Amino acid sequence: MTVAAQPGTRIVSTAAGLLMVVPAAAGARGPVLVGAALAVVAVVAGIVVRPAATLAVLLSLSVLTLADVSPVLAALSGLSATGYLAARHAVRTPADVVTVPTVIAAVGFTFVGVVATSFPLQLPWLPLAAPPTLFGIYALATRPYLR
Repeated sequence: MTVAAQPGTRIVSTAAGLLMVVPAAAGARGPVLVGAALAVVAVVAGIVVRPAATLAVLLSLSVLTLADVSPVLAALSGLSATGYLAARHAVRTPADVVTVPTVIAAVGFTFVGVVATSFPLQLPWLPLAAPPTLFGIYALATRPYLR
């Protein structure tokens, strides 16, 4: 099925795109608002041109970087960006691309990110543990497919 048969897909992806920009621009002033406006324009352009959706996410990320928003708003923006890209790039594929496991993973990683930023840990060695940890997670996740 294509989007012609599913007009709701474009509506959902556009709503998620706008929900991605709004928390990122919360409390923004000056030139950061220009970046937020450009992100909104890219979301609207993403309705017709799919690569503009990626540009909208990158602009929203730059707004998040320049504006000093809380971790919860950044997490909401990131979760919305995930939904936006998944829904926007599912337009020309079957509607079941956005599956329950995708939603559970996105919400789960968002929750873990918010919890991780809630505790002000002073562990300078922690970034060194990230690559082996990610490799271990990757090895465990792909293990069923290696038989």
